[in-house]
Amino acid sequence: MKEKRTSIFENGLIWFGAGVSLAEILTGTAFAPLGFQKGILAIIIGHIIGCTMLFLAGVIGGKTRRSAMETVKMSFGQNGGVFFSFLNVLQLVGWTAIMIYDGALAADGVLNTGRWVWCLVIGALIIVWILVGITNLGKINTIAMAALFILTLVLCKVIFFSGAAGNVDTSEAMSFGAAVELAVAMPLSWLPLSSDYTREAEEPVKATAVSAVVYGIISCWMYVIGMGAAIYTGEYDIAQIMVKAGLGIAGLLIIVFSTVTTTFLDAYSAGISAESVFSKLNGKYAAVAVTVIGTVGAIVYPMDNITDFLYLIGSVFAPMIAIQIADFFILKRADSLSDAIDVTNIVIWIVGFVLYRYLMGVDIPVGNTLPDMAVTIVICVIIRKCMGSKKA
Repeated sequence: MKEKRTSIFENGLIWFGAGVSLAEILTGTAFAPLGFQKGILAIIIGHIIGCTMLFLAGVIGGKTRRSAMETVKMSFGQNGGVFFSFLNVLQLVGWTAIMIYDGALAADGVLNTGRWVWCLVIGALIIVWILVGITNLGKINTIAMAALFILTLVLCKVIFFSGAAGNVDTSEAMSFGAAVELAVAMPLSWLPLSSDYTREAEEPVKATAVSAVVYGIISCWMYVIGMGAAIYTGEYDIAQIMVKAGLGIAGLLIIVFSTVTTTFLDAYSAGISAESVFSKLNGKYAAVAVTVIGTVGAIVYPMDNITDFLYLIGSVFAPMIAIQIADFFILKRADSLSDAIDVTNIVIWIVGFVLYRYLMGVDIPVGNTLPDMAVTIVICVIIRKCMGSKKA
Protein backbone atom coordinates (compact mmCIF):
# COMPACT_ATOMS: atom_id res chain seq x y z
CA MET A 1 0.00 0.00 0.00
CA LYS A 2 1.38 3.39 -1.00
CA GLU A 3 2.25 5.61 1.96
CA LYS A 4 0.01 8.67 2.26
CA ARG A 5 1.88 11.93 1.74
CA THR A 6 0.86 15.52 2.38
CA SER A 7 0.33 17.84 -0.58
CA ILE A 8 1.91 21.26 -1.10
CA PHE A 9 -1.47 22.83 -0.29
CA GLU A 10 -1.79 20.85 2.96
CA ASN A 11 1.71 21.88 4.03
CA GLY A 12 0.84 25.49 3.30
CA LEU A 13 -2.26 25.18 5.50
CA ILE A 14 -0.24 23.66 8.34
CA TRP A 15 2.14 26.62 8.35
CA PHE A 16 -0.68 29.12 7.89
CA GLY A 17 -1.99 27.70 11.17
CA ALA A 18 1.45 28.06 12.74
CA GLY A 19 1.58 31.71 11.75
CA VAL A 20 -1.89 32.69 13.00
CA SER A 21 -0.85 32.89 16.62
CA LEU A 22 -1.60 34.99 19.66
CA ALA A 23 2.05 34.71 20.72
CA GLU A 24 3.06 36.45 17.48
CA ILE A 25 0.44 39.18 17.90
CA LEU A 26 1.55 39.79 21.49
CA THR A 27 5.23 39.84 20.45
CA GLY A 28 4.32 42.37 17.74
CA THR A 29 3.12 44.87 20.35
CA ALA A 30 6.75 45.26 21.48
CA PHE A 31 7.56 46.93 18.12
CA ALA A 32 5.16 49.86 18.65
CA PRO A 33 7.75 52.25 20.17
CA LEU A 34 9.78 52.04 16.92
CA GLY A 35 6.92 53.61 14.95
CA PHE A 36 5.02 51.96 12.11
CA GLN A 37 7.59 52.27 9.28
CA LYS A 38 10.68 51.23 11.23
CA GLY A 39 8.66 48.53 12.97
CA ILE A 40 7.51 46.98 9.68
CA LEU A 41 11.07 47.13 8.28
CA ALA A 42 12.44 45.31 11.34
CA ILE A 43 9.67 42.69 11.11
CA ILE A 44 10.30 42.02 7.40
CA ILE A 45 14.11 41.85 7.69
CA GLY A 46 13.86 39.52 10.68
CA HIS A 47 11.41 37.19 8.94
CA ILE A 48 13.48 37.01 5.75
CA ILE A 49 16.45 35.85 7.84
CA GLY A 50 14.44 33.46 9.99
CA CYS A 51 12.36 31.95 7.18
CA THR A 52 15.44 31.36 5.01
CA MET A 53 16.85 29.24 7.82
CA LEU A 54 13.46 27.56 8.23
CA PHE A 55 13.49 26.64 4.53
CA LEU A 56 17.01 25.19 4.63
CA ALA A 57 16.22 23.12 7.73
CA GLY A 58 13.05 21.81 6.08
CA VAL A 59 14.87 20.85 2.88
CA ILE A 60 17.35 18.69 4.81
CA GLY A 61 14.52 16.71 6.40
CA GLY A 62 12.46 16.62 3.21
CA LYS A 63 15.28 15.26 1.05
CA THR A 64 16.36 12.64 3.59
CA ARG A 65 12.80 11.78 4.74
CA ARG A 66 13.93 12.18 8.34
CA SER A 67 12.32 14.02 11.25
CA ALA A 68 13.99 17.23 12.38
CA MET A 69 15.80 15.62 15.30
CA GLU A 70 16.82 12.61 13.22
CA THR A 71 18.55 15.00 10.78
CA VAL A 72 20.45 16.47 13.74
CA LYS A 73 22.02 13.02 14.32
CA MET A 74 23.51 13.28 10.81
CA SER A 75 25.75 16.10 12.05
CA PHE A 76 26.14 15.36 15.75
CA GLY A 77 26.02 11.56 16.01
CA GLN A 78 23.46 9.36 17.79
CA ASN A 79 24.03 10.65 21.34
CA GLY A 80 24.59 14.20 20.13
CA GLY A 81 21.23 14.03 18.39
CA VAL A 82 19.60 12.70 21.56
CA PHE A 83 21.01 15.71 23.47
CA PHE A 84 19.35 18.17 21.06
CA SER A 85 16.17 16.07 20.96
CA PHE A 86 15.95 16.35 24.73
CA LEU A 87 16.45 20.13 24.58
CA ASN A 88 13.85 20.32 21.82
CA VAL A 89 11.28 18.36 23.83
CA LEU A 90 11.84 20.73 26.77
CA GLN A 91 11.38 23.86 24.63
CA LEU A 92 8.28 22.39 22.96
CA VAL A 93 6.71 21.50 26.31
CA GLY A 94 7.44 25.11 27.28
CA TRP A 95 5.87 26.42 24.05
CA THR A 96 2.80 24.23 24.54
CA ALA A 97 2.27 25.63 28.02
CA ILE A 98 2.93 29.23 26.91
CA MET A 99 0.52 29.01 23.98
CA ILE A 100 -2.26 27.44 26.06
CA TYR A 101 -1.68 30.09 28.76
CA ASP A 102 -1.85 32.99 26.27
CA GLY A 103 -4.93 31.57 24.56
CA ALA A 104 -6.75 30.91 27.82
CA LEU A 105 -5.87 34.34 29.23
CA ALA A 106 -7.18 36.07 26.10
CA ALA A 107 -10.31 33.89 25.89
CA ASP A 108 -11.05 34.65 29.53
CA GLY A 109 -10.73 38.36 28.71
CA VAL A 110 -13.53 37.99 26.15
CA LEU A 111 -15.78 35.60 28.08
CA ASN A 112 -14.97 35.69 31.78
CA THR A 113 -15.42 32.09 32.94
CA GLY A 114 -12.03 31.46 34.54
CA ARG A 115 -8.65 30.97 32.88
CA TRP A 116 -8.38 27.34 33.97
CA VAL A 117 -11.60 26.48 32.12
CA TRP A 118 -10.16 27.78 28.84
CA CYS A 119 -6.88 25.95 29.50
CA LEU A 120 -8.87 22.71 29.64
CA VAL A 121 -10.94 23.54 26.54
CA ILE A 122 -7.90 24.47 24.45
CA GLY A 123 -5.92 21.47 25.73
CA ALA A 124 -8.76 19.11 24.82
CA LEU A 125 -9.05 20.53 21.29
CA ILE A 126 -5.28 20.16 20.75
CA ILE A 127 -5.55 16.48 21.74
CA VAL A 128 -8.34 16.04 19.16
CA TRP A 129 -6.06 17.58 16.49
CA ILE A 130 -3.23 15.20 17.49
CA LEU A 131 -5.42 12.10 17.44
CA VAL A 132 -6.84 12.97 14.00
CA GLY A 133 -3.24 12.94 12.72
CA ILE A 134 -1.09 15.13 10.50
CA THR A 135 -1.97 13.35 7.25
CA ASN A 136 -5.73 13.44 7.91
CA LEU A 137 -6.11 17.10 8.83
CA GLY A 138 -6.69 18.40 5.29
CA LYS A 139 -10.45 19.12 5.45
CA ILE A 140 -10.46 20.14 9.11
CA ASN A 141 -7.56 22.54 8.57
CA THR A 142 -9.15 23.98 5.41
CA ILE A 143 -12.33 24.88 7.31
CA ALA A 144 -10.46 26.17 10.38
CA MET A 145 -8.02 28.25 8.31
CA ALA A 146 -10.79 29.78 6.17
CA ALA A 147 -12.64 30.85 9.32
CA LEU A 148 -9.46 32.23 10.91
CA PHE A 149 -8.56 34.09 7.73
CA ILE A 150 -11.93 35.87 7.62
CA LEU A 151 -11.94 36.68 11.33
CA THR A 152 -8.37 38.00 11.21
CA LEU A 153 -9.37 40.33 8.36
CA VAL A 154 -12.16 41.64 10.60
CA LEU A 155 -9.62 42.19 13.38
CA CYS A 156 -7.40 44.14 10.95
CA LYS A 157 -10.33 46.36 9.98
CA VAL A 158 -11.09 47.08 13.62
CA ILE A 159 -7.47 48.01 14.38
CA PHE A 160 -6.44 49.94 11.28
CA PHE A 161 -9.68 51.59 10.19
CA SER A 162 -11.66 52.16 13.38
CA GLY A 163 -9.19 53.82 15.69
CA ALA A 164 -6.95 56.84 15.94
CA ALA A 165 -3.26 56.66 16.72
CA GLY A 166 -2.76 56.37 20.45
CA ASN A 167 0.06 57.55 22.65
CA VAL A 168 2.89 55.01 22.57
CA ASP A 169 5.51 55.08 25.30
CA THR A 170 8.88 55.35 23.55
CA SER A 171 10.94 55.63 26.75
CA GLU A 172 11.72 51.90 26.67
CA ALA A 173 12.04 51.53 22.92
CA MET A 174 14.31 48.69 21.87
CA SER A 175 17.04 49.25 19.29
CA PHE A 176 16.39 48.42 15.64
CA GLY A 177 18.81 45.47 15.82
CA ALA A 178 17.04 44.07 18.90
CA ALA A 179 13.71 44.42 17.07
CA VAL A 180 15.07 42.50 14.07
CA GLU A 181 16.30 39.77 16.42
CA LEU A 182 12.86 39.53 18.03
CA ALA A 183 11.38 39.08 14.53
CA VAL A 184 13.98 36.39 13.70
CA ALA A 185 13.28 34.58 16.97
CA MET A 186 9.81 33.31 16.11
CA PRO A 187 10.61 31.50 12.81
CA LEU A 188 13.86 30.34 14.45
CA SER A 189 11.82 28.68 17.18
CA TRP A 190 10.24 26.44 14.49
CA LEU A 191 13.63 25.26 13.13
CA PRO A 192 13.91 22.17 15.35
CA LEU A 193 10.59 20.83 14.06
CA SER A 194 10.21 21.95 10.44
CA SER A 195 11.34 18.59 9.04
CA ASP A 196 8.67 16.77 11.05
CA TYR A 197 6.22 18.01 8.40
CA THR A 198 8.30 18.35 5.22
CA ARG A 199 9.40 14.69 5.48
CA GLU A 200 5.74 13.72 4.93
CA ALA A 201 5.37 15.83 1.76
CA GLU A 202 4.87 14.43 -1.77
CA GLU A 203 7.26 17.09 -3.13
CA PRO A 204 9.55 17.99 -0.21
CA VAL A 205 11.45 20.96 -1.63
CA LYS A 206 8.38 22.67 -3.13
CA ALA A 207 6.36 21.98 0.03
CA THR A 208 9.17 23.41 2.16
CA ALA A 209 9.37 26.56 0.04
CA VAL A 210 5.61 27.09 0.22
CA SER A 211 5.63 26.41 3.97
CA ALA A 212 8.41 28.96 4.63
CA VAL A 213 6.80 31.64 2.42
CA VAL A 214 3.30 31.12 3.84
CA TYR A 215 4.54 31.12 7.41
CA GLY A 216 6.72 34.20 6.78
CA ILE A 217 3.85 36.23 5.30
CA ILE A 218 1.31 35.23 7.95
CA SER A 219 3.76 35.68 10.82
CA CYS A 220 4.64 39.20 9.56
CA TRP A 221 0.92 39.91 9.38
CA MET A 222 0.43 38.80 13.00
CA TYR A 223 3.34 40.95 14.17
CA VAL A 224 1.89 43.95 12.31
CA ILE A 225 -1.54 43.35 13.89
CA GLY A 226 0.06 43.42 17.33
CA MET A 227 2.12 46.51 16.53
CA GLY A 228 -0.89 48.22 14.95
CA ALA A 229 -3.05 47.39 17.95
CA ALA A 230 -0.58 49.15 20.24
CA ILE A 231 -0.09 52.16 17.92
CA TYR A 232 -3.63 52.76 16.66
CA THR A 233 -5.72 51.74 19.67
CA GLY A 234 -3.21 52.34 22.46
CA GLU A 235 -4.15 48.87 23.73
CA TYR A 236 -1.66 46.04 24.28
CA ASP A 237 -4.25 43.44 25.34
CA ILE A 238 -5.65 41.84 22.18
CA ALA A 239 -8.66 40.45 24.09
CA GLN A 240 -9.66 43.95 25.17
CA ILE A 241 -9.43 45.18 21.57
CA MET A 242 -11.87 42.46 20.55
CA VAL A 243 -14.22 43.28 23.43
CA LYS A 244 -14.18 47.02 22.66
CA ALA A 245 -14.79 46.27 18.98
CA GLY A 246 -17.81 44.15 19.85
CA LEU A 247 -16.37 41.05 18.16
CA GLY A 248 -17.62 38.82 20.99
CA ILE A 249 -17.92 35.20 19.87
CA ALA A 250 -16.00 35.90 16.64
CA GLY A 251 -13.07 37.19 18.70
CA LEU A 252 -13.29 34.16 20.95
CA LEU A 253 -13.09 31.86 17.91
CA ILE A 254 -9.97 33.67 16.65
CA ILE A 255 -8.33 33.20 20.03
CA VAL A 256 -9.24 29.55 20.58
CA PHE A 257 -8.64 28.15 17.09
CA SER A 258 -5.47 30.14 16.39
CA THR A 259 -4.10 28.77 19.66
CA VAL A 260 -5.12 25.19 18.81
CA THR A 261 -3.74 25.16 15.24
CA THR A 262 -0.39 26.57 16.38
CA THR A 263 0.05 24.63 19.62
CA PHE A 264 -0.86 21.36 17.90
CA LEU A 265 2.40 21.66 15.92
CA ASP A 266 4.42 22.14 19.11
CA ALA A 267 2.88 19.16 20.89
CA TYR A 268 3.01 16.89 17.83
CA SER A 269 6.69 17.64 17.22
CA ALA A 270 7.48 17.16 20.91
CA GLY A 271 6.12 13.64 20.49
CA ILE A 272 8.22 13.03 17.37
CA SER A 273 11.35 14.34 19.12
CA ALA A 274 10.59 12.19 22.16
CA GLU A 275 10.80 9.13 19.87
CA SER A 276 14.41 10.13 19.13
CA VAL A 277 15.19 10.11 22.86
CA PHE A 278 13.16 6.99 23.76
CA SER A 279 12.80 4.76 20.72
CA LYS A 280 9.98 2.67 22.21
CA LEU A 281 7.69 5.67 22.68
CA ASN A 282 4.70 6.22 20.41
CA GLY A 283 5.03 9.80 19.12
CA LYS A 284 1.28 10.43 18.95
CA TYR A 285 0.66 9.42 22.56
CA ALA A 286 3.78 11.25 23.71
CA ALA A 287 2.30 14.37 22.05
CA VAL A 288 -0.93 13.86 24.01
CA ALA A 289 1.12 13.59 27.23
CA VAL A 290 2.98 16.82 26.32
CA THR A 291 -0.38 18.56 25.83
CA VAL A 292 -1.58 17.38 29.25
CA ILE A 293 1.66 18.59 30.89
CA GLY A 294 1.41 21.91 29.03
CA THR A 295 -2.21 22.35 30.10
CA VAL A 296 -1.36 21.73 33.75
CA GLY A 297 1.60 24.12 33.48
CA ALA A 298 -0.62 26.81 31.92
CA ILE A 299 -3.09 26.48 34.80
CA VAL A 300 -0.47 26.54 37.55
CA TYR A 301 2.26 28.97 36.35
CA PRO A 302 2.10 32.59 35.03
CA MET A 303 3.84 32.95 31.64
CA ASP A 304 3.47 36.59 30.62
CA ASN A 305 6.93 37.48 29.23
CA ILE A 306 8.49 35.08 26.68
CA THR A 307 11.26 37.34 25.30
CA ASP A 308 14.07 35.67 27.29
CA PHE A 309 12.66 32.26 26.35
CA LEU A 310 12.83 33.18 22.65
CA TYR A 311 16.42 34.33 22.92
CA LEU A 312 17.39 31.13 24.76
CA ILE A 313 15.89 29.07 21.93
CA GLY A 314 17.86 31.13 19.42
CA SER A 315 21.14 30.64 21.25
CA VAL A 316 20.67 26.85 21.28
CA PHE A 317 19.29 26.20 17.81
CA ALA A 318 20.88 28.92 15.61
CA PRO A 319 24.40 27.44 15.83
CA MET A 320 22.94 23.92 15.60
CA ILE A 321 21.23 24.55 12.25
CA ALA A 322 24.27 26.53 11.04
CA ILE A 323 26.40 23.39 11.44
CA GLN A 324 23.74 21.28 9.68
CA ILE A 325 23.64 23.76 6.77
CA ALA A 326 27.44 23.68 6.47
CA ASP A 327 27.52 19.86 6.55
CA PHE A 328 24.61 19.23 4.16
CA PHE A 329 24.76 22.06 1.63
CA ILE A 330 28.38 23.26 1.59
CA LEU A 331 30.63 20.39 2.66
CA LYS A 332 28.23 17.61 1.52
CA ARG A 333 29.91 15.64 4.29
CA ALA A 334 29.28 11.97 5.01
CA ASP A 335 26.86 11.81 7.96
CA SER A 336 27.83 10.91 11.52
CA LEU A 337 24.99 8.42 12.07
CA SER A 338 27.48 5.63 12.82
CA ASP A 339 29.18 7.70 15.56
CA ALA A 340 28.00 7.96 19.16
CA ILE A 341 28.90 11.64 19.18
CA ASP A 342 30.58 13.97 16.68
CA VAL A 343 32.93 15.77 19.06
CA THR A 344 34.12 18.29 16.44
CA ASN A 345 30.62 19.58 15.71
CA ILE A 346 29.68 19.64 19.40
CA VAL A 347 32.70 21.86 20.13
CA ILE A 348 31.81 24.14 17.21
CA TRP A 349 28.22 24.33 18.53
CA ILE A 350 29.49 25.38 21.99
CA VAL A 351 31.50 28.18 20.34
CA GLY A 352 28.38 29.26 18.41
CA PHE A 353 26.25 29.17 21.57
CA VAL A 354 28.71 31.32 23.54
CA LEU A 355 29.06 33.73 20.59
CA TYR A 356 25.27 34.16 20.39
CA ARG A 357 25.04 35.00 24.10
CA TYR A 358 27.90 37.51 23.70
CA LEU A 359 26.31 39.13 20.64
CA MET A 360 23.09 39.68 22.61
CA GLY A 361 24.93 42.56 24.27
CA VAL A 362 26.04 44.05 20.93
CA ASP A 363 23.67 46.23 18.90
CA ILE A 364 23.84 44.92 15.31
CA PRO A 365 21.33 46.28 12.74
CA VAL A 366 20.50 42.79 11.43
CA GLY A 367 20.24 41.21 14.88
CA ASN A 368 22.64 38.61 16.25
CA THR A 369 21.27 35.36 14.72
CA LEU A 370 22.63 36.03 11.22
CA PRO A 371 26.17 37.00 12.34
CA ASP A 372 26.26 34.07 14.77
CA MET A 373 25.21 31.57 12.10
CA ALA A 374 27.58 33.04 9.52
CA VAL A 375 30.56 32.79 11.87
CA THR A 376 29.56 29.27 12.95
CA ILE A 377 29.29 28.11 9.31
CA VAL A 378 32.69 29.61 8.45
CA ILE A 379 34.32 27.94 11.49
CA CYS A 380 32.71 24.61 10.58
CA VAL A 381 33.85 24.77 6.95
CA ILE A 382 37.42 25.80 7.82
CA ILE A 383 37.84 23.11 10.47
CA ARG A 384 36.39 20.37 8.26
CA LYS A 385 38.55 21.43 5.30
CA CYS A 386 41.61 21.35 7.51
CA MET A 387 40.61 17.88 8.76
CA GLY A 388 40.01 16.75 5.16
CA SER A 389 36.48 15.49 5.90
CA LYS A 390 35.05 12.84 3.61
CA LYS A 391 32.17 13.70 1.30
CA ALA A 392 28.99 11.68 1.09
